[in-house]
Amino acid sequence: MQLAAIIVSLTLTVVGVALLARAIGQFVRYFKLGQPVPAGTRTDNPYQRSVTLVREFLGHTRMNRWGIVGFAHWFVAIGFLTLPPTIVTAYGQLFQADWTLPVIGGFVPYEMYIEFIGSMTILGIATLMVIRLLNLPSRPGRKSRFAGSKAGQAYFVEWVILTIGLAIYVLRGLEGALHHVDHYEAAYFASYPLVLLFKGMSVATLQTLVYLFAMIKLSTTMIWMITVSLNTNMGVAWHRFLGFPNIWFKRNATGETALGALQPMTTGGKPIDFEDPGEDDVYGVSQVEQFSWKGLLDFSTCTECGRCQSQCPAWNTGKPLSPKLLIMSLRDHAHAKAPYLLAGGGKDMEGNEKATAEQLKDVPASALAEAERPLIGTVEENGVIDPDVLWSCTTCGACVEQCPVDIEHIDHIVDMRRYQVMIESAFPSEAGTMLKNLEKKGNPWGLAKKQRVEWTKEVDFEVPIVGKDVEDLSEVDYLYWVGCAGALEDRAKKTTKAFAELLHIAGVKFAIMGGEEKCTGDSPRRLGNEPLFQQLGQENVAMLNMAFGEDDEDESTKKPKSAKKIVSTCPHCFNTIANEYPQLGGEYEVIHHTQLLQHLIDEGRLIPVTPVDGLITYHDPCYLGRHNKVYTPPREIMSAVPGLRQQEMHRHKERGFCCGAGGARMWMEERIGKRINTERVDEALSLNPDIVSTACPFCLVMLTDSVNGKKNDGKAKESLQVVDVAQLLLDSVKTPVDPEPETPAEEPEPVA
Repeated sequence: MQLAAIIVSLTLTVVGVALLARAIGQFVRYFKLGQPVPAGTRTDNPYQRSVTLVREFLGHTRMNRWGIVGFAHWFVAIGFLTLPPTIVTAYGQLFQADWTLPVIGGFVPYEMYIEFIGSMTILGIATLMVIRLLNLPSRPGRKSRFAGSKAGQAYFVEWVILTIGLAIYVLRGLEGALHHVDHYEAAYFASYPLVLLFKGMSVATLQTLVYLFAMIKLSTTMIWMITVSLNTNMGVAWHRFLGFPNIWFKRNATGETALGALQPMTTGGKPIDFEDPGEDDVYGVSQVEQFSWKGLLDFSTCTECGRCQSQCPAWNTGKPLSPKLLIMSLRDHAHAKAPYLLAGGGKDMEGNEKATAEQLKDVPASALAEAERPLIGTVEENGVIDPDVLWSCTTCGACVEQCPVDIEHIDHIVDMRRYQVMIESAFPSEAGTMLKNLEKKGNPWGLAKKQRVEWTKEVDFEVPIVGKDVEDLSEVDYLYWVGCAGALEDRAKKTTKAFAELLHIAGVKFAIMGGEEKCTGDSPRRLGNEPLFQQLGQENVAMLNMAFGEDDEDESTKKPKSAKKIVSTCPHCFNTIANEYPQLGGEYEVIHHTQLLQHLIDEGRLIPVTPVDGLITYHDPCYLGRHNKVYTPPREIMSAVPGLRQQEMHRHKERGFCCGAGGARMWMEERIGKRINTERVDEALSLNPDIVSTACPFCLVMLTDSVNGKKNDGKAKESLQVVDVAQLLLDSVKTPVDPEPETPAEEPEPVA
């Protein structure tokens, strides 16, 4: 038995180690196929990146949002990293059954640690297996986060971990019996029942069992190593290695998710100069090798856990987009195409083959066939990503927020959209109207710029306009960036007027641009029209810098004398100006109107006094919440309004559900599956609220449309309101409480 155990274990070890080394080399060459990233963007602040990596792993900061799943996974992950000494012990036991590690072997704290982590690894993986079985796609179907995952690979990995854990546990019991543990000891506190079970066996039998279980442990380990080395696209296994560099190289060194700003378009690792583009500049992504090396790393790191899929509004409403399946498709395509690319294959800008037939002669036929597939194409075209998948995305950020290994789904989706829009002119036709209106009139509706200030005639106080009523913004506290919707869309204008009146009541000095501003460019950028975003953004930045008086600097600090403060009622404008205009030279202090209103309430400059009775539920706008982490101010404003009873929808804050308007979806028809805004309103109606509130003009429009439809169908009460929190606050602030009627004093009787 001993000789057989040695031969089997060592043979598998040699094969496993050799294949693992080859697989690592394949990964290195594979990632080098990707495009470079701008210098310093993924390697800045290495100390902070290392701290972030340790915090995310040891704290399991993403995984632990899922309760028992995160708890169980933590022990499995820690066991994987810290139990390798038991592998060394098993090799020693092949030659000497009672062999122990030098120095630490027999050291009680070490022995107790192995007992504890070994046991918890077994319990952890068993828990994860039960959770997987309870959520099989065959049961909840599309609602299962495992729908589309490679179940066979997942079962293989889980059974391997369970087998290794049990082998460690049995070996601990055999070790205790061989070492003549006669009574309960701390070093064997978990495996002591097995020590008692094996205690009566002969030494020869115990030794044979040690050889057997050491072989089982090592063989299982090496079979796993061989299997994953032969399947480099096996994300459920490789994520335990690739997750570490993927987290370390994440966009933000301090650990924030890759949300908020979109990254500028680059080619060859350098931003594209749209005023003077290079002849060889590549616009967007049309071939998998045009993704950056970080993108290729993202694809390989996906563990197929499905957290992104479970939160995706498109997937949850019957659309073809699943962030998980999209990443898996890109991963499998990239790995299948890699032999062709490594041989020098690829297409130039005209679509001509760059490699010679001689270079490609040894490339497998499967890789050559994969190379012929279009990255974006229908099923009939054998495309990797269907166009309906690409255009279903609302860029809400739920996938990025939930991913435990920091995959940057939105960046990859937008990169593919950029090619489709800029080179192929292939995008939903309805969005074309929006783009034309932006090009001609600077707003999505194509209305004249003078209409941007029409709302000011509907309030009974003066709204100062820059260049007309105030010379520049140094005379006011804030520039109120009204935005296209806030100035031109009737429902959103109610929010605009309410917020302006609240500022007037609070005595806040503010001004508006007065029609000279243009759309910030949020929608065209997320649609994929980067040049139009650049044009709109640069014009707005130049106008803002002039309005703020950029040359009016303090001589001692060389900084503007007045802070460049902007407040916006639109989260999309807020996000673009705050997070993306710095890419264009516009550095401003930007806040959302709910943040300013909360501050004014805290200062006592706005005092809600009139009760607004009813049950209210709040919808988190994606670009205010997930993209910018503003969750508290709107809720505190509602808490300050007397009479309101708040109740959260099931999906709220970090797990909030999109209204369906983001990612330029506001301007596209929703033809597949259930409408996203209807799904969200159905969730709100399940609470039977009197008021649905939000803090975004896009959300306001989408929710109102759905609520009105429900009212017409008799599925919502006629009194149900959809309002911005600013409207709620104004109702409570400006309307005085009716004083109680005074009881008239009785007239004194006349004195006789």
